[in-house]
Amino acid sequence: MSDKQDSRDDSERTSEPSQPAGEGTPPAAELAGEPSSAEVRVAALEAEKAELKDRMLRIAAEFDNYKKRVRKDMSEHENKVREAILRDFLEIADNLERAVATAGSGTQKDIKSVQDGVELVLRLFRAKLERYAVTAFEAAGQPFDPRLHDAISQAPSAEATPGTVLHELQKGYRVGERLLRPAVVIVATAPPAASADKPAPQTDGKGVEIDVNGKDESDDVPVSPSKGDKPS
Repeated sequence: MSDKQDSRDDSERTSEPSQPAGEGTPPAAELAGEPSSAEVRVAALEAEKAELKDRMLRIAAEFDNYKKRVRKDMSEHENKVREAILRDFLEIADNLERAVATAGSGTQKDIKSVQDGVELVLRLFRAKLERYAVTAFEAAGQPFDPRLHDAISQAPSAEATPGTVLHELQKGYRVGERLLRPAVVIVATAPPAASADKPAPQTDGKGVEIDVNGKDESDDVPVSPSKGDKPS
């Protein structure tokens, strides 16, 4: 009886399908619940992205604060320079007010003192301009240069060379090497030539003009009869 039982057990074991080793068994990483390498890389990239975004926001905020600070510093510097220049020219205004107050009576002595005061103010004004590197340049007699001169008209002149500055109506100024204000000028032109339709008068050497048609001026002068002559 035992032999029959053993043979039945052997037939049951041989009838079961054989499974390859490892098939149907989940990986150890999945069994332990650990993320895969792709998930780890995505998480690292997301963290790096967030860090870069935060850094860029910080840089943008710092640059915006820098621009505001520079704009404020430039405005304060411009105000200080403007105040310094205006403070210098207030002294000129004070001197002009004194010159005007001196001319109250209108005597000859006061007029002379006003003239001297105005000349003093003018010298002071030029000194102030030179302090800021502002200098005037001469234009009269110079060739016309549209970069330096502002021509408002032309005038014929026999003494000046055509194309040169004949009159300077307003001085031009430079700041260092840069043009501050062009000079207002009048440009000389060639004098008008004599008309070719009217020939020059001819003389006979004694100052008497001779007509080109063969008659001189004496032919046109009527001769009055003398007392002894009788009219015909």
